[in-house]
Amino acid sequence: MSLQTVPSDSTEQRPNRPEDVQAMEADARLRDDIRLLGRILGDTVRDQEGADVFDLVERIRQTSIRFHRDEDRLARRELEQILDSMSTSETVRIVRAFSYFSHLANIAEDQNNIRQMRARAAAKNGSSGVLAETLAHAKAAGIGPDQLRTFFKTALVSPVLTAHPTEVRRKSTMDREMEIAALLDRRERVAMTAEEADAGDEQLRREVLTLWQTNLLRRTKLTVLDEVANGLSFYDYTFLREVPRLINALEDRLEEGGEQAASELASFLRMGSWIGGDRDGNPFVTADVMRGTLRLQSSRVMQFYLNELHVLGAELSIAAHLADVSEELRNLAERSPDTSPHRSGEPYRLAVSGIYARLTATAEKLEVEITRRPVGKAAPYDSVRELQADLDVLHRSLISNNARVIARGRLRLLRRAVDCFGFHLARLDIRQNSAVHERTIAELIDAANPGMSYLALGEDARISLLTNELRSTRALVSPFVKYSDETMGELNVFHAAAEAHAKFGSDAIPQCIISMCKGMSDMLEVAVLLKEVGLVHPSGRSAINIVPLFETIEDLQASSSIMDRMLSLHDYRRLVDSRGSVQEVMLGYSDSNKDGGFVTSGWELYKAEIGLVEVFERHHVRLRLFHGRGGSVGRGGGPSYDAIIAQPGGAVNGQIRITEQGEIISSKYSNTEVGRNNLEILAAATLEASLLHPRQSAPRREYLTAMDELSNLAFKAYRGLVYETEGFVEYFWSSTVINEIATLNIGSRPASRKKTRAIEDLRAIPWVFSWAQCRLMLPGWYGFGSAVEQWIAEHPEQGMPFLKELYQEWPFFRMLLSNMDMVLAKSSIAIASRYAELVPDEALREKIFGRIRREWHSCIETLLDIMGQDRLLQGNPLLERSVRHRFPYLDPLNHVQVELLREHRAQNPDEQVLRGIQLTINGISAGLRNTG
Repeated sequence: MSLQTVPSDSTEQRPNRPEDVQAMEADARLRDDIRLLGRILGDTVRDQEGADVFDLVERIRQTSIRFHRDEDRLARRELEQILDSMSTSETVRIVRAFSYFSHLANIAEDQNNIRQMRARAAAKNGSSGVLAETLAHAKAAGIGPDQLRTFFKTALVSPVLTAHPTEVRRKSTMDREMEIAALLDRRERVAMTAEEADAGDEQLRREVLTLWQTNLLRRTKLTVLDEVANGLSFYDYTFLREVPRLINALEDRLEEGGEQAASELASFLRMGSWIGGDRDGNPFVTADVMRGTLRLQSSRVMQFYLNELHVLGAELSIAAHLADVSEELRNLAERSPDTSPHRSGEPYRLAVSGIYARLTATAEKLEVEITRRPVGKAAPYDSVRELQADLDVLHRSLISNNARVIARGRLRLLRRAVDCFGFHLARLDIRQNSAVHERTIAELIDAANPGMSYLALGEDARISLLTNELRSTRALVSPFVKYSDETMGELNVFHAAAEAHAKFGSDAIPQCIISMCKGMSDMLEVAVLLKEVGLVHPSGRSAINIVPLFETIEDLQASSSIMDRMLSLHDYRRLVDSRGSVQEVMLGYSDSNKDGGFVTSGWELYKAEIGLVEVFERHHVRLRLFHGRGGSVGRGGGPSYDAIIAQPGGAVNGQIRITEQGEIISSKYSNTEVGRNNLEILAAATLEASLLHPRQSAPRREYLTAMDELSNLAFKAYRGLVYETEGFVEYFWSSTVINEIATLNIGSRPASRKKTRAIEDLRAIPWVFSWAQCRLMLPGWYGFGSAVEQWIAEHPEQGMPFLKELYQEWPFFRMLLSNMDMVLAKSSIAIASRYAELVPDEALREKIFGRIRREWHSCIETLLDIMGQDRLLQGNPLLERSVRHRFPYLDPLNHVQVELLREHRAQNPDEQVLRGIQLTINGISAGLRNTG
């Protein structure tokens, strides 16, 4: 928070390679930005809190840097003495300062990433980017534009935003941070006069001061509709404009050097959402909330269309006596309610006014709020296709009258946006736990068949009963029976889904997801419930996709056999065929990780995909996988491109859906350029995995055998610690911030599925989040080290050379280790030992933490050996420098958090103690970036 905010790298060797020189220059510019923001923050702290607090911040910062840079043990003791001697009031101020520094450092890093993206684009004459490179690879492989257009006709790339509560920042602070980022960007890109530069510096100081005086923490708990509103912000930041631009840019690239295609490129990129539709464990997502969600989504996209039409009308000032227009355009203009004499000779403006009037009438019909009003009355559109048809009239008239360049402007982007977003904006999934569906069906069937107990039936009997219900034309629900609140709540949600189809179109809610799906009856129960509201017809047609979600290790292992039997079942297969013979299957990364550990989860997911690909090929049904990945490695996170490319052959096949969760949403999509790049990554990886190596050779059998053995050993080690060690539950709840996370107001959903302390009932998000806060990141690595050691002992003839070969030759294994490398680099066993001291039982503490510490050292040692590295992140110098620079600012926050936890748990009544804990959670999360 002074001129020396980031430690100097001047002691490192001077680089010789051009790419090293470029990296060092980029790093220097990053340090300059961090120094600037740190200096402004320091000045703000001095002005607002006084010189004493500023001096204390500086002492802590410099001592922490000395400890990390020189491994100075005296510095560590000095740091601990400073931190332990502070009052609660001083502690809160210090925590705020270090937390804000982490947020500002993130802004500088993001701007540096953008700077480097631009530099690469400039070096390659604007043709850089992962999508451009993938298209070049396709061309080199002999795949032409026509083949690519055919591919995109049936392709689907769908990022799905979820409200999973790992984003600790308020939108108010995010807005201020985005303003700071915009000011940094302007300094970089605009040649300013001295006066402009001074004004820019003053504005930076104004924004940092406003940020300092803005609450980091939410004072009230978020509602589901609050979460919906927060999610919709990213459409303004990125999606509404960048999704259409990306598809149009790809369309242009396919037409380079050749004739124009007969038809436009299909809109393969579609946004999805769980926010407001995910009921699994969230009692606050009701039918009314879902209706409110759909209205908010529609309102956002309708307002966007109206704003664009308003500007388009101003732009299309084309006079009829200066340019020809088509007959259909003339007819469209004549139907406009706009009677202004100023536009009497401007048919395009009249046509746009007519479209505008019809769209406002449509918004009124859909009961969604808009701020703009029409110039006159008009009939609403019955469907989005009617709106598209009117926009197409404008397009064809411009093209046919030699105004292609005008047609390629705002009108083209609007036409593409309407095609991508319709009247619904995002495709909302509805999701519920299979146990809830089971209870609902049981109540309905038992009421309709007195004396029957559905829950007492075996699986085969349930399947028989449910298939008969699917064929039946009678209703199962009776108006004369009083059902339980839970059953009525579920039925109301399905009725609301049917209403949404009628109101907004079938794309509004295209999927119904079944959490914890364990058998065929779980899927058939949902089909019967959908039939009750008309979304499934007894004739075998379905208006919605029924999607099983396999989450635990056991369920992943059973997934292929379950789907084999489902696709062999005539009554269900008819539903699949009515959906274009496409069946979506969702795979859960988070719960499988919590269930079996990082290594086994990754491996069982990979094997499940291989099995599903084989089953679906045999049944001639197209498989679409939906990957439920979290933000952190412990929940299946990591680089999206690598993850998609590492999928087994045939698992992508042109269609993929993938969750974007928590703080990952803001880090990927709050900045327009970064958001566009991340969308390109998803599209490029899907294209490459599908076309460039759709049937990449399967790994050698000895690779598969070795991975099976490693997985079994890692599973045994992980389960042995987490589920079979007496006292582990007590250790976890005592040594982490799991209790205090619940006070943060960061989401609407409870932390546990049931009111118990059992690990089985705990949600994966707070499980991973808690381990990140204490800097262990245990779910992202535990079990790997001991598994490798034991495997080598059992296979001395293969040993370490074979594992190194695995790493070099197999993308899956390489990705597994790369993700562990990243997560271990952010861990600190020294910091974690401080949290272990919070466990009152000394014997329990030493027993469990001793095992964790040994496994941590073993894991790092074996990982580095296999990867051929001397240190963690050696192959990723940019991330390595980032992590190294952050530690001196994270460690004081961790130290303070431990002391505040100790006071809070000793029943200290001072409310600043809990507030201090909450602030440290915020700051540590910001410093680590992907924590949940």
